[in-house]
Parts: sequence; structure tokens; C-alpha cells
Amino acid sequence: MAQPPSPYDFLPEVASFTVVSDDVTDGQTLPKAQVSGILGAGGEDVSPHLSWSGFPAGTQSFAVTCFDPDAPTASGFWHWGVFDIPADVTELASGAGDESGSGLPAGAVTIRNDAGSKRYIGAAPPEGHGPHRYFFVVHAVDVPSLGIDDSASPAFLGFNLFFHTLGRAMVTPVYEL
Repeated sequence: MAQPPSPYDFLPEVASFTVVSDDVTDGQTLPKAQVSGILGAGGEDVSPHLSWSGFPAGTQSFAVTCFDPDAPTASGFWHWGVFDIPADVTELASGAGDESGSGLPAGAVTIRNDAGSKRYIGAAPPEGHGPHRYFFVVHAVDVPSLGIDDSASPAFLGFNLFFHTLGRAMVTPVYEL
């Protein structure tokens, strides 16, 4: 099966900036720490370290998302969504996306992922389904708050980001069982 295009290719073009990680690498296999234990894939569900720089002037906050467009659904699978990260925060430590959000800055809001929990959930593609891509994206946002709450769906977060994203940085590791 041919790999579908990046879902971000279908959004308006915005400035790009840089995101790096001590845990995940573009095009490389996710470490077990970023794989799901909750969904039975033998991992630890630890959100990766992310650090970003070079974002556009006018950035007033950030959002971080993780999306698998290769999941066997018509809508992919959202692994993580956090927004209203203050503009002076340019790094999230490994594990910041735990159940309590203990590593997130004050004011940041985490929404439910597609497994139904307000946390990062790791990779768990169906066995034999082939490699899946995990788009870890930092969105530079033009407002200090998106004005939505933690009951929003990932699609609704994406809808709001469509109108407020100034720039995007991404790292896209892969994983398969």
C-alpha cells in the first residue's frame, strides 16, 4: 500500500521553524518509551522531549500535537493534544504529557486523545499493518489562548489551529509491529 501524503500538506502554508528531541528522530523508529503500554504494544507511553526555536515573530502561545495519519480509520489517530502553552516556554521535558500533566507549564490545556485519556498515549499500530508515521508538531499560535477548554476534540483543536497558526515545526518518527 502506498503511503498517503502528510496531512499537513493539505493545510495552508505557514512559516516553518525548528523542533528537536532527545528522544525521537525524524524518520527513525520510535523508542519503546514512546510506544504504548496502555494499548498493549509493550511500551511506556512517555511523551518525548521536544525543544523548539526560530518560530515567527508575533507568536503568543504554542500547541503540541501528535497524530498518526496511517491508523486504519478514516480520521487517523490522535495521540496527544496540548495547547495554550505560554510563548516563553520553548521546551517540554520527556514525560510532560503524563496523566497529571506534571511537566506542562501553568495554563497549558490537555485534551483527550483518541483512546479517551487526557495524556500522551504511545504508538500501537495494528500488527502487520506496516509502518505508521507519528507527526509530533509544535504550532506557533497568534493568540495567547485559543479560548477552548479540555472537553474539545482533537479535530476541534485542529480546526481552531487552522485559523491561528503562524508557523509549524515537526518531527516524524515511525513505528510498526
